[in-house]
Amino acid sequence: MDRNPSPPPDTDEGQEEAVDTIGETVYSKHWLFSTLTRLIQLATEQEKGAADAQMELTDNDEEDLCIVWDMATDKDVAGFLQEFKAADILLGVIAKSRCPRLTEICVGILGNIACFPDTCVSLSQNEDLGAVLLLLFGDTDPPTLLETSRLLLTCVSQKDVCPLWLQRIRQQKSVCPSLCFIMSSSTNIDLLVKVGELMDKLFDLDEELMRSWITAQQTEEEEACERYPDLASSLLEAAKQLRSESSDGLEVYLHIFQLLTTIVEGIQTLAVPEGPGRDVWDFLCNVVCEDLCQPDKPSLVLQEQKVLLFQALAVLSALYRCQDQLHNLTEKCFPLVGSIFQVLHYCKCQEDKTEDCNDSEDAGKEEPGDVHLVALVETTSEFLADIFVHITKDTVAEMVKKGFLTEKTCLSAVSSLLPQYKCALQHLESLLSETDPQLADVVRKGIPV
Repeated sequence: MDRNPSPPPDTDEGQEEAVDTIGETVYSKHWLFSTLTRLIQLATEQEKGAADAQMELTDNDEEDLCIVWDMATDKDVAGFLQEFKAADILLGVIAKSRCPRLTEICVGILGNIACFPDTCVSLSQNEDLGAVLLLLFGDTDPPTLLETSRLLLTCVSQKDVCPLWLQRIRQQKSVCPSLCFIMSSSTNIDLLVKVGELMDKLFDLDEELMRSWITAQQTEEEEACERYPDLASSLLEAAKQLRSESSDGLEVYLHIFQLLTTIVEGIQTLAVPEGPGRDVWDFLCNVVCEDLCQPDKPSLVLQEQKVLLFQALAVLSALYRCQDQLHNLTEKCFPLVGSIFQVLHYCKCQEDKTEDCNDSEDAGKEEPGDVHLVALVETTSEFLADIFVHITKDTVAEMVKKGFLTEKTCLSAVSSLLPQYKCALQHLESLLSETDPQLADVVRKGIPV
């Protein structure tokens, strides 16, 4: 041969690249190792600094850590981080951190790791991490609080670890006052929505927890140190913040109020004299009458907001049954009655449309009923029946005078309340016979003998 043989193909580079990648991803193990090592160094540097000094991340460090945050949304990366004991590393950094942005990123990474069942189980079994995360609700940095709420909501939403987190929350007495403080004082919309979602999930899962939080009383030591608002007042303040900013967020908080009205302790707390119940009533009346049921709003708007309507009217109906403690709500509910009639008229139109559709030849299979519409009809009808049962002759006369009781609304009431609430209609008819005999005849003719 005139020359040496050709060298074999160079495959070392390709093999090394394959070994360096994480699972099926293109992410580098070496880069991730070096970034986590830098993270430990950052925490150590901060620990050596002045105890009351806040530190800032450099642009390069923040960029690299945010890349890890994004990478953790990948299942392979999350699993690799968990194998590499990243939870312990992040916990150590959080404990030493004097940089709010660094703490936020670390909690955010943990939140992404927790999105996968296997890694969530492993992360949740870390007792020290669980304790630190619950204490983070006492932090003052809104982004950190947002990521902490997101992480905890992710964990309690997974059935395998949910009981463990519920037990921790019951034992950690600072969680309730911390969440109350956030809801009553924060103006951060994203944070209020996420805290509401967390609270809603907790109460939906654990009625005993809801019962203990709604009846919680401050100790003398806590009162001497710092006064925090009660749960119901805190929920109300958050709902007020979200009223014009986030209808989805407002829906979450109205559902929490609805859950509170399903237990005796919740009703008692709302109905206590000088308690939050009257403020809740006034707020929900304004939401229903001013936001959801304006006379010039098309039916499409009511269709889109029927869940909000159902929740608001369900809470109002529960509060109305406590009107003796809340100083006679009947006398001041004229606009609300008008809105109730508007809702019933809308529901009747929707039911007629559904029946027409089902009766048509081209309808095919019957569509399943609208559960939200059914719930709205039932709640609104029951509420109106309660109002009619407690109504007085003077109130009826005032409703007629102000135009809330007309032939149209009386026919709507008859259509909605029969046959279940016949007694309420009979009471209304007896009062109308003394104030407006013509309207009394309208009601009387609709009531079957």
